[in-house]
Amino acid sequence: MNPTPPNLDAEALYARLRDAVRELLDTLPADRTHLVGIHSGGSWIAERLHRDLGLPEAPGKLDISFYRDDFARIGLHPQVKPSDIAFDVDDKHLVLVDDVLYTGRTLRAAMNELFDYGRPASIRLVVLVDRGGRELPVAADFAAATVELAPGQSLVLSRAGDAFKIDFETLPPQEPHHA
Repeated sequence: MNPTPPNLDAEALYARLRDAVRELLDTLPADRTHLVGIHSGGSWIAERLHRDLGLPEAPGKLDISFYRDDFARIGLHPQVKPSDIAFDVDDKHLVLVDDVLYTGRTLRAAMNELFDYGRPASIRLVVLVDRGGRELPVAADFAAATVELAPGQSLVLSRAGDAFKIDFETLPPQEPHHA
């Protein structure tokens, strides 16, 4: 049986995430803590968190395209953006922000890239939605929602101005990949 897509209010989920991030930031040293968003949805959320929480330093932005473990198979995404980490990550506490946690492979790539910038004191992960389906041992420190989706279904975060919206897409069946 395939689950029916849940009705997710992206703005209500963002409010839960914002409150959780505020509480998390209260437990970390302010002068050594930075937000880092993963392109694109995570960067959008990190930018809004920065503004809404009145944080002093702009969030870092990661585009993990070159760190993906399927890069050789699928090639380069046409919308690759440069990563922008304008602060030293050595011995800093990083709050990594993403829109959807799924297999864990995006987070693995993000951590690989972050370690190319230096050695953080810690990395905490916050996500808008955890959709399960983990292939790697990765867990969020906070997820505003946890949902179950049917195979071939995906969540897509979009924004119009400051407002977030979550849509569901059904992907065409893929041929099995044999390495």
